[in-house]
Amino acid sequence: MPIRLSQSRWPVCMAALVLACAVPAAWAATPPVSGQQPPAPAGAPTEAYTVKPGDVLSIAVWKEPDLQGPVLVRPDGSFSFPLAGQIDARNRTVAELQQTVTDRLKKFISDPVVTVSIAEVKGNKVYVLGQVNRPGEFIVNPRVDVMQALSMAGGTTAFAALGEITILRRLADGQQQSLPFRYADVARGRNLQQNILLQAGDVVVVP
Repeated sequence: MPIRLSQSRWPVCMAALVLACAVPAAWAATPPVSGQQPPAPAGAPTEAYTVKPGDVLSIAVWKEPDLQGPVLVRPDGSFSFPLAGQIDARNRTVAELQQTVTDRLKKFISDPVVTVSIAEVKGNKVYVLGQVNRPGEFIVNPRVDVMQALSMAGGTTAFAALGEITILRRLADGQQQSLPFRYADVARGRNLQQNILLQAGDVVVVP
């Protein structure tokens, strides 16, 4: 049996129907707020890792069995590879080194297909010294902050001066920088900018 609406309810129902159809269209037509950026997609890539002295690279050239194997990055930041010669790996990513090896091998091989990867991350080290339970050097992959480094060192001892922790960092020009770290502030969620990401060679000193 069909449903009949009374004349008194007919205008109200028609108005509700028009509103329901108009609202989604208005939403779709609403322009974004000026300067507003869409959220970053999940899993956005982070900064690429740069090769450090002590890292072991795996280099292979397709269909060239004599041109493959592990390669150690020397303390000066360079390594050697047959036909490619000496290559400076300092502050360079794996993709950049792969392109360099490819370009050099083009002089001897037609269209070489080169693969470069990091076999072992041994050069990305930080050091934690002083009043911690397990002082020493720690290989980090890829990077850790100060609190994480203290955790890797087994935490601080009962005699640690938590308000006087210092991070020593060697700059590119050879000068050394001292960065203060107040454990109590960070533990309470304050001044979190102190909890910096450590760079290779940084020394965390807990007096």
